[in-house]
Amino acid sequence: MQALREKLAADGVHSLLAQFTDVHGVARGKLVPLSQLELLMTDGVGFAGPSIWGTGLPRTGPRAEYYGRGQIDSTRALPWLPGIARVVCDGFVAGEPFDGCPRQVLRRQMARLAERGWTLRTGIEPEFFLLRRTDSGFEPADPFDRLDKPSYDLKSLPRQREFLQALADGLARCGLDVFQIDHEDAHGQYELNFHHADALTSADHLMLFKMAAHTLAEERGMVFSMMPKPFANQPGSGMHFHVSLWSRPTAAHTATCVFDDDEQDLSPLGRHFIAGVLHHAAALTAIGAPTVNSYKRLRVGSSITGTTWAPACVTHGPNNRTALVRTLPGRFEWRAPDASANPYLATAALIAAGLDGIDRQLDPGSACTDDLFECSTAQLQARGIAHLPQSLCAAIDALEVNPVICAALGVTLAAEFIRLKRAEWSEYTEHVSPWEMQRYAAAF
Repeated sequence: MQALREKLAADGVHSLLAQFTDVHGVARGKLVPLSQLELLMTDGVGFAGPSIWGTGLPRTGPRAEYYGRGQIDSTRALPWLPGIARVVCDGFVAGEPFDGCPRQVLRRQMARLAERGWTLRTGIEPEFFLLRRTDSGFEPADPFDRLDKPSYDLKSLPRQREFLQALADGLARCGLDVFQIDHEDAHGQYELNFHHADALTSADHLMLFKMAAHTLAEERGMVFSMMPKPFANQPGSGMHFHVSLWSRPTAAHTATCVFDDDEQDLSPLGRHFIAGVLHHAAALTAIGAPTVNSYKRLRVGSSITGTTWAPACVTHGPNNRTALVRTLPGRFEWRAPDASANPYLATAALIAAGLDGIDRQLDPGSACTDDLFECSTAQLQARGIAHLPQSLCAAIDALEVNPVICAALGVTLAAEFIRLKRAEWSEYTEHVSPWEMQRYAAAF
């Protein structure tokens, strides 16, 4: 601990950002003087429990206090916040790991894998918008970003190069292996990718990415947005998960990918895993697409670019981006999650679904090679291909009756997540939109 304190001080760090993640996937925390490093790493620093979304903690008594206990290996000086180092925290209440902490939820599912000698690796691909505020709302920060099909646009991309380079450089200095940046398929939309890691580290990296991007965009007068679908006629932002299962290394054996197969994309065990993901797809959608706006992205339809890139059909296929699960050699891509998903909860729920598929030896069915965006509803129904829930309400209904996914979230967090999302849906349904006023106010 003393060596770490001295190294941080030598690097100019004077404060520690004790950071945890709430149920909505938003970074929370406080600044702690470097002199309190040992306290942060042992007892943790205290927060008023009921002030944090999703804890369900009381206002009085010993369980009113939420402690963020720092994980020493996560300590990184933040280039975009000179003098400050981020420390990822696990949640504790009354001296015990708190079951309502999203990172603890993922830890529990990772422990289930470890009991079988496995670990999960994920590569999370965040898409995002760079916006600016106007008197009428928000619009793309680059006013010249107007192509009908803007994917890989090499006119707009360079105009944001200073922000994108600052973001990539900052993340690289924090240990993330950034390997590509591109303009995505909507105006003002970008994607930055970093290499896969074990699932817990990958989720930590995603939170670091969001924190960096928010700060760097705000400094430049822009709004970094992970809203799933800010523009009705354009594709939304996904947060695709590339997933592989590995044996844990031992003294005698190196880690191997247990999804690898010489004959097909995925081994029999990998097929059982994705069968679990397909079986629990509706409940998983509540976690991976957790906002009212998420279902504007997941709707069945098209956009000005010709496609939404959103997988509404519950099936799998080799390199098929129109399916919920895109299979690739030794891994698969889960395409339902959007940019608003909590990475810890989404990963934990995915593990639970996959393990259920393995335990029950579920069959994912035949691979689909068709362009599902070209299929009619009648054609899909004839083939037995279901749609994902088309509203937050329907997804929460599916989650509430799914014992596997609710058990993965835990009693506290499952109840809080469902309560909060029911309230969000209720508030949305009570809202009278400008569209309704224009359509109905003088119609009758």
